[in-house]
Amino acid sequence: MHADDQVGWGVCEDLAALLRKAADDRPVKIVPSVCGVCGGRVFFVLVDDVEGGAERVCTGCGGRAFIADSEEFWTDAEPGEAGCPCGSEEFETAVGFSLAGDGSVRWVTVGLRCQKDGAVGIYADWKIDYGPTDHLLTMV
Repeated sequence: MHADDQVGWGVCEDLAALLRKAADDRPVKIVPSVCGVCGGRVFFVLVDDVEGGAERVCTGCGGRAFIADSEEFWTDAEPGEAGCPCGSEEFETAVGFSLAGDGSVRWVTVGLRCQKDGAVGIYADWKIDYGPTDHLLTMV
């Protein structure tokens, strides 16, 4: 772990470790996705793995939210529903924000943990090349 890493409450250990590994030795802030409507933590996830971007749909209430700045680029996206090799499409979702030396976000990485078999994976990531970026840290 990098000395500056931060892992939010409620991110399972194996998902946090995978997101940490994806940060390539940069400091990372790992944040769990929580539904703003009902507080749910299990989602169906649409991902654009070509350009990067993701939208999550709460399995409990159907509440939808884009992850980070995905909404800005979604009109050009060709999203597909994330699926685990076991066939499940329900996931715990967390986002790893790789940080530059000044604390600004440089990469967004979406990690998912299958609710059926516990498998973890990186389903989307994309570079952030603008500033300021503080608002992204709350958009998970």
